[in-house]
Amino acid sequence: MEFFTEYGEASQYQIQEVIGKGSYGVVAAAVDTRTGERVAIKKINDVFEHVSDATRILREIKLLRLLRHPDIVEIKHIMLPPSRREFQDIYVVFELMESDLHQVIKANDDLTPEHHQFFLYQLLRALKYIHAANVFHRDLKPKNILANSDCKLKICDFGLARASFNDAPSAIFWTDYVATRWYRAPELCGSFFSKYTPAIDIWSIGCIFAELLTGRPLFPGKNVVHQLDIITDLLGTPSSETLSRIRNEKARRYLSCMRKKYPVPFTHKFRNADPLALRLLERLLAFDPKDRPTAEEALADPYFASLANVEREPSRHPISKLEFEFERRKLAKDDVRELIYREVWSNNF
Repeated sequence: MEFFTEYGEASQYQIQEVIGKGSYGVVAAAVDTRTGERVAIKKINDVFEHVSDATRILREIKLLRLLRHPDIVEIKHIMLPPSRREFQDIYVVFELMESDLHQVIKANDDLTPEHHQFFLYQLLRALKYIHAANVFHRDLKPKNILANSDCKLKICDFGLARASFNDAPSAIFWTDYVATRWYRAPELCGSFFSKYTPAIDIWSIGCIFAELLTGRPLFPGKNVVHQLDIITDLLGTPSSETLSRIRNEKARRYLSCMRKKYPVPFTHKFRNADPLALRLLERLLAFDPKDRPTAEEALADPYFASLANVEREPSRHPISKLEFEFERRKLAKDDVRELIYREVWSNNF
C-alpha cells in the first residue's frame, strides 16, 4: 500500500493495516521501528483545499500539543513536510488505541456499574483539565472517545474545539457550530443564550453517560425542533426563569408555546441504574446551563466517593492568547501552510 509520499521520516514506521477512513484521509496502524511501539498514523490529504479545513487542523495540532493529560489522546510526532511551501499532506503520529466508545457501547450489553462509573470519572477528569485551559471541546460524542480493553478512555478530535478569551467576543459567538446534534446542549439548538460556557461539554458528557447506561443514544433528534421536543419530553418544559434568559426570540417563543410537560423521573427512564449515578446524571443534564455542575464539581459528587483523588485530577493554567492569534485574522492558504509548518517544526514531537 502506497501510504507515504516523499516524507523522509517515513522509513521509521512500518505500516501494518488501514484502521480508519474518512473525508480527511486515512488512519493506519504502524510500528515505530526505532522503539517497537505500535502507533496510529493519520494521513490528512490535500490539507489546503479549503482554508477552513486547514485552520481546523492547525487548531487541533496546536491544542493537542498544549493539552497533555492521561485522558487526552497523545500526539507522538508530526512528520516534517519535505517542502515548506508546497506540501499538501500531513502525517500525524498518535498513540494507538484499540477502539472507541461508540464501538464499546455497540458491542457490549454487559457493561457493569463499575464500568459506567470509571468511564464517567475519566471523561470528567479530562474535562476538568480541558476547561481549566479555557478550552471548550464542543464535539464530545462516543466516536470521539478512544478506548482500550483495560477500560482506559481518551478524548480525541479537537478540530471543533475553541480556546475562549474574555476579551474576544468572536470566541463567544461561534458561527460554525456543526457538532453532532444528538449530543448538543439545548442552548446550542437555537443559539438560545448569548454566551456559551463550558456547560455545553458537560451536557454532552451527560448524554454519553446515559447512552452507557442504556446502550442507546438518549436524544436522537431528527432536526433541531425534534431535538428540543425529545429533550423536553424527558426533562419537562423549562421554567419561566430559564425561558426569560433565552435570547433567541424564535426559540423562546417555540418553548413558551409548547404544552406544559412534566419531567419524567430518571428512575423510570433508567431502571436498575445506581441511584447515585442517576442523581449525578440529572445534574449533568440540567436544561439551564447555569444549573449544570463544572467538571470539578461533578468529580466531587458522592457517586465518585470510591474513586475520587484530587492528586489524580490535574488542572492547568489557561492557554496563552498568543497561541491563537491566527483566529483573529483572515488567513489565506499560504498563511495557514506557513503556520502549520512552523507548528510542526518548532514542536517536533
